[in-house]
Amino acid sequence: MFSNIGPVQLLIVLVIVLAIFGTKRLKTLGSDLGSAVKGFRSAVSDADEETAEQIGKQKKDADFDNTPVEEPSQNNHKD
Repeated sequence: MFSNIGPVQLLIVLVIVLAIFGTKRLKTLGSDLGSAVKGFRSAVSDADEETAEQIGKQKKDADFDNTPVEEPSQNNHKD
């Protein structure tokens, strides 16, 4: 799809974008985009930490190391 785009075409697109938005608006657009990406990354890392914390709680709740040993039933005794 984008295999026919070369450096000349990218330069033309850059010139058109500069003509439409201007350098000041483009600078603020870049900083806004950077802060949005930073916010997205922090939200993803917070979600990963929260998921790991929930998994840890589930493992702690389902800890089978301290389960009592089953007592033999009384029906198996030979008389």
